Amino acid sequence: MMPRAWIILALVALTACGSRQDTADRDTNLRQLRNPGGTPEEFSIVPPKPLQAPESLTELPTPTPGGANRTDQTPLKDAVAVLGGQPSRLDVQDGIGAGDQALVARVSRFGRDPAIRTELAAADQAFRERRSVFNWRLVPEDTYNRIYRNQALDPYAALEAARRAGLLTPSAPPR
Repeated sequence: MMPRAWIILALVALTACGSRQDTADRDTNLRQLRNPGGTPEEFSIVPPKPLQAPESLTELPTPTPGGANRTDQTPLKDAVAVLGGQPSRLDVQDGIGAGDQALVARVSRFGRDPAIRTELAAADQAFRERRSVFNWRLVPEDTYNRIYRNQALDPYAALEAARRAGLLTPSAPPR
C-alpha cells in the first residue's frame, strides 16, 4: 500500500512540473488567448479578396513594395464601412491613425517623446519581472489581473467621488 502512495505522489509532482510556461511566453501574452497546442489557428486563416481584372491595362496601380495588396483582407475597414463610417480614418501614418492626427498634433504642441512606448514597455517588463519572483500556481489564474490587481481602480469609489464633486453620472448596477 505504501509504495503505491509514493508512486501516485511522484506522478502528481511530475505533472505539476510539466505545465510551467517559459518566461518570454508568459510576458508577451498575459491574457493567454492563443492556441497553446502549436497547431494552426483556424480563425486566423482568412482567404484573400477575389481578383478583379481592370477594363484596360492603363488603370493598373503602380506597385508598392511592402505596401498593401488590393486583394488583402481589411476586416476593420470593412466593418467601419458597413457601419457607415469612413474606412480611410484607419489608415496609419507614422504610427498614428489618420483619425488621430489632429489630436496628436494638438497634444504634442509642446513636444513629445517618440520613444515613450518603448520606455513604458521596458518599465512594464521590469515591473512584471519583479512581480514574477514567486509566479507559480497550482491552479491556473489570469496572469494579467493578478499582476495588475493593485493598480486597478475601484469603479464604485470613482463613481461616488464624481457624484460628491457634483458631476452628473450614469446609473450603475448594484455591487
